Order: sequence, then C-alpha cells, then structure tokens
Amino acid sequence: MIIYIKFNDSKIKTLMKLFQYIGLLCVTYCISAQSVSFEEYDLDNGLHVILHQDNSAPVVTTSVMYHVGAKDEQPNRTGFAHFFEHLLFEGSENIEKGGWFSIVTENGGTNNANTTDDRTYYYEVFPSNNLELGLWMESERMLHPIIEQDGVDTQNEVVKEEKRLRVDNQPYGKFLENVKKHLFNKHPYRWTTIGEMDHLDAATLDEFLAFNKKFYVPNNAVLVVAGDIDSTNAKKMIEDYFGSIPRGNDIERVKYVEDPITEELSAKAYDANIQIPAIISAYRTPSFKERDSRVLDMISTYLSDGPSSKLYKKLVDEKKMALQTGAFNISQEDYSMYVVFGLPQGEFKLNDLTTEMDAEVAKIQNDLISERDYQKLLNKFENGFVNANASVEGIANSLARYHMLYGDTSLINNEIDIYRSISREEIREVANKYLNTNQRLVLEYLPESEKN
Repeated sequence: MIIYIKFNDSKIKTLMKLFQYIGLLCVTYCISAQSVSFEEYDLDNGLHVILHQDNSAPVVTTSVMYHVGAKDEQPNRTGFAHFFEHLLFEGSENIEKGGWFSIVTENGGTNNANTTDDRTYYYEVFPSNNLELGLWMESERMLHPIIEQDGVDTQNEVVKEEKRLRVDNQPYGKFLENVKKHLFNKHPYRWTTIGEMDHLDAATLDEFLAFNKKFYVPNNAVLVVAGDIDSTNAKKMIEDYFGSIPRGNDIERVKYVEDPITEELSAKAYDANIQIPAIISAYRTPSFKERDSRVLDMISTYLSDGPSSKLYKKLVDEKKMALQTGAFNISQEDYSMYVVFGLPQGEFKLNDLTTEMDAEVAKIQNDLISERDYQKLLNKFENGFVNANASVEGIANSLARYHMLYGDTSLINNEIDIYRSISREEIREVANKYLNTNQRLVLEYLPESEKN
C-alpha cells in the first residue's frame, strides 16, 4: 500500500533542512567515532617514528616518507627524486637485484612508491604476521641500497618509458609543465617532478651516490607502522632494524621567494597529441599549511566538483560551450597553484570560456555563496576526510604527511575542524585576495598544427 501525503512548500523546506542537519550529524559522528590514535617518538639517529595500533583486521602497513622531492634538485639535474623512487627498488646488500617485488608478493603483500615536488613515499602492506619483514625491507632500503651503474642504466630506461607514456604521448600531458615554468621564476617548482631525460643521461654515478647520501637518511625521514600490531613489540623491532643506521648530515634548505604577480601573464604551449585546444588560468597561491589554501580547496570544490558544480553545470550542461571545465587547487609545501581550465565545444573560442569562467569567479568575489551550497561543501569535505582514513594504508600516509609536511601529526584528527570553521564570508574574502586577473597566468594550450 502506498500512502500519498501532501506538503506545502514551507513544510518541504523544513524537512529538507532537517534531513540535511541529520546527514551532517551522521558524518560528524562518524568522524568523531573514527578518531585516529597514534604514538610518536624519535630514535637517537633522528628517525621520527609514528605508531597506530588497530587490531580490527590482520593487516599492517610499513611506510617511510623522505623529505625530498623535485624541489631539492639542481636546475641542471632535474628528475633525481623521482628517479630514486625507482632506483631504490633495485636491491640492497641483502636483497638481490629484482628481488624486492618477489619478496613482497610471495609473502602476501603489496607495495608501491610515489614522488611529488616535496617528498618521496615508500610503503608495504602485509598480513600482520609479516611486520618484521616490512621493517627489515625498509631498513635495507635506507641502510644498504645498491647503487651501481647497471641499476642506474636499467632505471633510466624505465623512467624514459614512463615519461613517454604519461607525458610525451599523453593528450594534455604537458599542460602542467607549461603552467609551472611560466608561474615560477625562482622556485624549483618551475620544473616537473619527472624531470628532463638529458639531465639524467648526463648525471654521473657519483652524483647519484651523493644524492642518496644527502637525503635518504634517518633524520630526513618518518617511519609509520599502522595496523594490527603490538606497540611494545613493534618498538623493539624498529630499534633493532633502524636504531643502528647512522644519522646523516643536517640538510640546509634554501628558501625561494617569488616576486608577486601584478600584471596578467600570457603564454602559449603546443601539444602534438591534441586536436581541441584548452584555456588555462593559473594563480600562484600559498602553501597548503596556510588557512587560505584550505579556503581555496573549498572554492575549487564549489566550482567544479561533480556535474552539479557551478562551472560544469553552466559551461557544459546549460550553455554547451565546453567539453570539459574545472578548477583545482594544486597544493604544495612552499607555494600552491590554483588552476581553472576549459576545453571549448563547437564554434566557441578560448576567450569565450575565459569570460564565462571569470564570471563564475566574480560571483564568489562579489556575493556570498548560498547557505545550501555551503552545507553541501561541508558535507563533501567531511565525507572525504572520513574516506581518507578508512584504511590503515590511508592512515599511514596521512600520519606521515601531516608530520613531515605540516609539522602537526594531530591534523589527522582535527584538520576537518579547520574546514568547518571557514565561513561564507571568508570564502568571498580569499577569492578576492588571490583570484584576480592581474595575478594570473593565462595559457593557451594549442594543437601542434597551430604553431607557426
């Protein structure tokens, strides 16, 4: 039997607000219920250790994050950090060449690594009875890596193939590369994480050895062990495998300060792999440690997260002006990049998209976003916060990142409170502070056929 109930508009609005409030309460309860407990301390050699004990499933993650990324390279030797992501899987004094992945898979585990401009991260996920194996392998990587010309040559070809696949032959694969080189003049963010292949070709074995000796040391790293562990036993194993590794020299980091952008910059780039051009507006914005960066995260989500977002709904659905459009805050340790882009459809031109995208930004600068849109934003961020820490693998990554790059491990539990405290007025204020036409780069990303 179906019962039909008639509501007037005011009752519908009241019910919608009630359901929205209930949903917010549910997400808030989930966040508080999933508060991540952790313990952290330092070994005598400077290695920072973070333990998270969760015995709900027989799985453990061992991970090491090194505070080295593309920004730590020399201008004529770019790509080193990413190259080492590969090179340090070559083997060690006690792991034969090519044996790393075999050991992991034969013991029921998975592993991977990734590099950004700011850090390099290695991790293994094992059944919890293999915790000691994971710790031994990461200690081998730190203490006993084999760096020889044969391994360098092998990984050189691997990295070249990755660049061909992900950048050189990928449509729009070089758009970020071109944004970076025009948005930064002094900071090493001006080059790509994957680097230049001729720089790697020219590098000597001694240069690779020196890079390893400088950066892949315990006092430049954080070790995270998360999952089904006994903390007391884990501490003993950590001391056994990592305690004797010698401390490296203290690393002196250069601080690069960019001059403000005060007039709109314009540039063109060409891509042989595309037929449809793109228009990109890019703004240099603050470090992800700054509150303003989190506000910009909210603005990008408001503009382009999902088919109901402002840019997509207007340019793709309603006006049929764009095949795709979006906005995202590429947040990094020293500076971030806020990027708005569009691919035109039919007879529409690049400047048509720029006009419409600017109009949506101007709305945020001039008017408060609606209360309904604001609540949607909060719900999305709270949901994302829960999902990021829904597994021990995700928790390990978050713990390492918050400690190393933000200097505050407790953000794993309370960063969401920062987002919750951001007001609609603050969103308008930050949009006016950073997203102005005289503070940006406008990049036309064009097919190679249009090059004169």
